[in-house]
Amino acid sequence: MKTSEIKFKVTLDENKIPEKLVWEASESGIPEGKECKSAMIAVWDKKDQATLRIDLWTKEMMVDEMNRFFFECFTTMADTYHRATSEEGMAREIRNFATSFGKKSGVLSA
Repeated sequence: MKTSEIKFKVTLDENKIPEKLVWEASESGIPEGKECKSAMIAVWDKKDQATLRIDLWTKEMMVDEMNRFFFECFTTMADTYHRATSEEGMAREIRNFATSFGKKSGVLSA
């Protein structure tokens, strides 16, 4: 059986606010990792049947970047949901919300 690892390294300032985020995956082919400004990690807890989350962003993450990040997360969530469930109608609802969010936040042209 083969295993793979995904790691996040978080550099904190004196107030424990993230200054730098670096992620790396053993299968990525990028040995030194890749810097990012934001990460949302959600896992489904098998035993408790609940979602556990870690949301991180650096001090330099601007609101317009966060808007685009969320828009893209919503869009890819729709794609993932559709692949996982084949529920086209609900995936369309998520995409519609993403589009509305994108327009209202200025990510997409109205």
